Amino acid sequence: MTVSSALETAAQLPRLLLANLPTPLIEASRLTHALGGPPVYVKRDDLAGFALAGHKARQLEFLVGAALEAGCDVMVTGGAPSSNFCAAAAAAASAAGLDCHLVLSGAEPMEEMGQTHPNLAVAQACRAVVRYTRDPQRSSVDARVVEVADALRAGGRRPFAMPRGGATGLGTVGMVLGVQELAAQLDEAGIDPEMVVIATGSGGAGAGLALGASLCERSWRVVGASVSRPGEEIVSQVRMLAAECAELLGVAPPADRGLELADARGPGHGIPSADGDSAARVALRTEGLVLDPVYTAKALAVLFRLMDPASTRPVVFWHTGGLLGAAHHLAGGDEE
Repeated sequence: MTVSSALETAAQLPRLLLANLPTPLIEASRLTHALGGPPVYVKRDDLAGFALAGHKARQLEFLVGAALEAGCDVMVTGGAPSSNFCAAAAAAASAAGLDCHLVLSGAEPMEEMGQTHPNLAVAQACRAVVRYTRDPQRSSVDARVVEVADALRAGGRRPFAMPRGGATGLGTVGMVLGVQELAAQLDEAGIDPEMVVIATGSGGAGAGLALGASLCERSWRVVGASVSRPGEEIVSQVRMLAAECAELLGVAPPADRGLELADARGPGHGIPSADGDSAARVALRTEGLVLDPVYTAKALAVLFRLMDPASTRPVVFWHTGGLLGAAHHLAGGDEE
């Protein structure tokens, strides 16, 4: 099946338009100069325009569309209290006229000033019902999301349950279309990048980038900077999501060699890293780019590490958003 056929299949899926697309592709010439290497371009999904959701808006367009098509009246998902996806999901549910229930790892935060992460504040402002697992492990969320959805269903509601990060084959469709968007922009600018780097947490971004590049028959190095999961776990997750999405679109999954996964966790998930903070400072002071310390900053550090200073072939950094987390960090807020 050709890329056009896959796009036609995607166009038939239920979708609630949320993001302001296409997001820009910019040449970061001052960053390039500061690094002294090949030209750096930035795909600006931080400018997607919906509730500071970044690339999560791409996933949620299809997830919320499916919920509406199925006649659901409440969305259920979860993650950490600082989760970008949870905030975005609560805002998307509100925009669609749906209720939202969130299951968050850990205990309810203290009410003192500065203890509430901005992402949690957004979710609460969107009137999401929030529950806590009282277990610091994020994996504690998974079974609880199912339990909450089952309880709502038993009470007469029509829930639409989503795993952490919206990590499903359907959610991945949004990122596949994003890659097609990027490919068109690169073609228009006459750019053939050596690699494209994106932060991947629950795996959907990496899976979408790998499958999208395969469909568009691109030779880029596709690099997923894993900010959340250890090596074998993220490899397995990305392969599963890419295969699910490929089946949904009626295409072959990408070859295993189609995605490189770099460990970008640093001291751990949700904890800023020294190299990430350094990369974020350079990006802010040269281009005014604001990076989330636990996602996009760590991914940019991976790009810095992998790029060849002697090469003249451009590289692309996919800025997935996370602006509320970035503001919280810059203001001295505590990260998980």
